[in-house]
Amino acid sequence: MPHSLDRIDHRILSLLQQDCSRTNLALAEAVGLSPPACLKRVKRLVAEGYVARQVAILAPEKLGQWLHVVVEVQMERDRKDLYERFLARVRAARAVKQCYQVTGESDFVLIVVVPDMDAYDRFCDEVLYADDNVRKFRSMVSRFRNKFDTSLDL
Repeated sequence: MPHSLDRIDHRILSLLQQDCSRTNLALAEAVGLSPPACLKRVKRLVAEGYVARQVAILAPEKLGQWLHVVVEVQMERDRKDLYERFLARVRAARAVKQCYQVTGESDFVLIVVVPDMDAYDRFCDEVLYADDNVRKFRSMVSRFRNKFDTSLDL
């Protein structure tokens, strides 16, 4: 069972969100713990699932051109088995970077990242048009990514 988080745990998580490559020594100094005590807390936070993954966030603008597409999806029928089938297809699609099941007119919002419009067309064919329960979808191609932040306010 997960422990309740104290202010030091919150501080460790906040600092790890900013830069998870920081050394344990630097992290311990920043939160006012000994290195062994800090490492023990970090290991506990990871083991209890507070840290889902440790990744490098790449700069897409340095790696060539990428299209970021926000896709609103409306389903034909509102059935759990059909939603699960759609979600399995979405989870398997490498182009889908985020998927949200939402309220309102749309049932899902997808964030799709592809190198070009041809790749987006293939994605539409393989994922959206291939599902007979997709009633319609709307694509919004991002012109600029003005803000991107993965952190949670703790």
